[in-house]
Amino acid sequence: MSDASCVRQESSFLWGGRAFEILAELVQAEGQLVTKNDLTERVWRGVFVEESALRVHIAAIRKALGPDRDMLSTTVGRGYRLLGAWRIRHMDAPLQSAATGLLPSTNIPSASFDLIGRTAAIAHLWRLLSAYRVVSLVGPGGIGKTALALEAARTPPTGLAADRLLVELASLSDPKLVCSVIAGVLGTKLEGEEISPESIARAIGPRPLLLILDNCEHVIDAVAQVAELVVSRCPGTFIVATSREALRIEGEHVYRVLPLGVPPEARLEPAGASAYSAVELFTSRAKALGSSFASDEENIGAIAAICRRLDGIPLAIEFAAARAVMLSPPRIAALLDDRFKFLTTGRRTALPRQQTLRATLDWSYDLLPDDEAWLLRQLGIFAGEFQLDAVIALAGEHIGDVTGQLARLVAKSLVVADIRRDSPHYRLLDTTRAYALEKLHAGGEYPDAARREAKYYCGFFANAEADSEVKPQAEWLTIYGRHIDNVRTSLDWAFSSGGDAQVGAALTAAAVPLWVQLSLLSECRERTELALARLDPTAANAPRLRMQLSAARGWSLMYGVGRAREAGPAWAATLQLAEQLGDRDYLLRALWGLCIDQFNNGEFRRALEFAHRFADAVADSGNPVDRMMADRLLATTLHYLGDQRQAYHHIGRTLSRLSDLAAKPQVIRFRFDLRASTHYFQARILWLLGLADQALSVVERNVEEGRTSGHALTFCSVLGQGACPIAFLAGDLDAAERYCTMLIEHTERHPIRLWNVWARAFRGVLISRRGDVATGLPLLRKALELAGEARFLPRFLLPFGELAVCLGEAGEVLQGLATADEALARCEARDEGWYVAELLRIKGELLLLPGARRSTGGAEQAFDKAFEVARSQGALFWELRTAISVARMRMSEGHPADARDVLASVYGKFTEGFETADLSDARAMMVKLGS
Repeated sequence: MSDASCVRQESSFLWGGRAFEILAELVQAEGQLVTKNDLTERVWRGVFVEESALRVHIAAIRKALGPDRDMLSTTVGRGYRLLGAWRIRHMDAPLQSAATGLLPSTNIPSASFDLIGRTAAIAHLWRLLSAYRVVSLVGPGGIGKTALALEAARTPPTGLAADRLLVELASLSDPKLVCSVIAGVLGTKLEGEEISPESIARAIGPRPLLLILDNCEHVIDAVAQVAELVVSRCPGTFIVATSREALRIEGEHVYRVLPLGVPPEARLEPAGASAYSAVELFTSRAKALGSSFASDEENIGAIAAICRRLDGIPLAIEFAAARAVMLSPPRIAALLDDRFKFLTTGRRTALPRQQTLRATLDWSYDLLPDDEAWLLRQLGIFAGEFQLDAVIALAGEHIGDVTGQLARLVAKSLVVADIRRDSPHYRLLDTTRAYALEKLHAGGEYPDAARREAKYYCGFFANAEADSEVKPQAEWLTIYGRHIDNVRTSLDWAFSSGGDAQVGAALTAAAVPLWVQLSLLSECRERTELALARLDPTAANAPRLRMQLSAARGWSLMYGVGRAREAGPAWAATLQLAEQLGDRDYLLRALWGLCIDQFNNGEFRRALEFAHRFADAVADSGNPVDRMMADRLLATTLHYLGDQRQAYHHIGRTLSRLSDLAAKPQVIRFRFDLRASTHYFQARILWLLGLADQALSVVERNVEEGRTSGHALTFCSVLGQGACPIAFLAGDLDAAERYCTMLIEHTERHPIRLWNVWARAFRGVLISRRGDVATGLPLLRKALELAGEARFLPRFLLPFGELAVCLGEAGEVLQGLATADEALARCEARDEGWYVAELLRIKGELLLLPGARRSTGGAEQAFDKAFEVARSQGALFWELRTAISVARMRMSEGHPADARDVLASVYGKFTEGFETADLSDARAMMVKLGS
């Protein structure tokens, strides 16, 4: 034994045999390194084992070494060495069994059904049993602890010669009877000797035995006493205990049994969802009971939802599956809100507490002392994760030992703890929460708990706005995003008949950054409109709340609806209140919002006025973000007006200050990631100026930048404003299709309808451009119809122009010309100049098509005007496209020299982008004309 006495004399009896063999090998090495391969070969003797099995045993040895655990040293990637001076001493022979007769080899019942989804868990349990003498399977009711223990006992490792005995404790009401029940299972006759832990240990003696102590939680102290004594005195005995809490004895390893795997909320194909063990369990049990539902997308999707709602708890899933004999899976899913009345069909042979979902939870609840039962009821108010601070706030004047009570509820598997981060988070399983909430209502405690929760989250989100300015989005969401369900339930209570609307209005205003960061536009609009309608105008903080809520409503309308007539008034109200309150921050937000609102409504000159007002307001600002936003607004406005040279100047000024921002993506007060949004407008401006290679390089980086920003709305703009149109204009239809697919999938995951509609319109454009106008044109038309008033947003102008092209290719030349003229009239009325040159070129091409409106003169006039507009704007790319159209017309007229001259005069202005489609076409035409 080491001089440090790092292992108590009796400790060796608390380890599994292989753990002790590993220790012996390390002792015999006398401090030298023993490699992983040598250890596994010597201890497992030729049997292949995974490295994880060795790690389990090493962990067991370190646990036994206690404060001297560092004596077992790891050489990373190689092996282990045991430090210190050790000697091997032979122990006295163990106690002999006092039992009369032979022990039965096993009383484990045969399986009545296949155990689904637990293959890996069974293998892990046996690995643990080879390292630890006591393994407690811990988890909430219905998780499948007993089923796992029994199936493991039925399938022992090859060569295990131990008896395997099950001791069922569920029916016991008196802890004093635990020893008698164990003795009865052992078949022990003690000849008048008192039945005690000591007598049971003597009865077992050295014989190899796997003892399963099932359902221990209600007699936990008595079981712990017996188990600890038995493993300390019976070297051949291993114990598996099933309980809703740990035994808390020396040598115990706690194995928390996890729920079955459930599919994510993202839509999966039926085969993909069916691969999850929870879905497999539901389907298997339902079919066994005679259900015959089809394994189609609707049914499997509903089953996946059922499994998620039931937290992957096998017993609850079996209850639900039993209903599939009479009800379809979608109907079962719809009825889960009343799960305690609905899920009542357990197996007839099951324990009474496992025949209904309510009985399963009643069993755990009735075992709680009053203070823990009270806290569990209060925790039912939380719809999602919560922190200790929230629990303390919820406890109010009943605070007491709330930390200890929460810890005990975690230990009893009634609360789930996530301690992986600096700040632990807790949650109730959905079914446990429904039960606790029902109890909370029944006891009349719900209103007070709901009020305390709402007030707590008002305070919790007080710094959310400021944090969103300085923290990367991923970090911000880690702190705040996980609480959205609690915010929702608090708001639902606040605006209910028994709630407090003023608290609700304050919480709505505080929680706005949450909807912004998650791009939940519709929810933000609905919540703010309700809060504004219920706001008490006489309250002291009413003007400030109204200003904050109006700004949030304006943002959600502007990006969620587009040309929403209410957005302008919302921003105007924000501006007026900001001026009254002297709030410079909201003054800038309002000016920014009014500028964007003018874009959306086609008032580009008015937008420029607001951009200049914004620039004037921040001229003396010490905040670099404010000055960047001024240049960003001016660049955007000038780009849409068609002044690409000045737009380039202001976007350059914006870019020069990007280094002042934090290195990581962040969504600033203007509700988007400033760095990412600057880059997609930079790409647009570069493209029109004829700097194609630079533009495409920016796009490539910008897509990755937008993806990593994590902000759904920003990524929509990255794809829709930059990547999709620029790839399309570059003639790279494969890249354009890839970006379009990304945008469609992204807007299906996030409820951002306008960008989804735009992406579908763009898909129609791509299909048509690939030559399948018969398929693409109807898709394009349908999407533009779905857009409604939003089709007048600047982003829809390119699809609108391409609609005219498609109509011409489909033989509907008159309608194509009408579409082009409508778009040109719209641009002229709004001073929306950026796309005018291209529209004029499209009109010229349509006028050259056969038909009643064919007019070479009209086409030439359109091309001349397109040249004039493109040159005045510095839009070299539109000038090139027009030159190609004119050259083709000259070639058809028999004037090849003129055609070549017009191409050469524009082609020579380019300094890059020579591999893009239009420049390649122009070069090929010049080569042909030159020959």
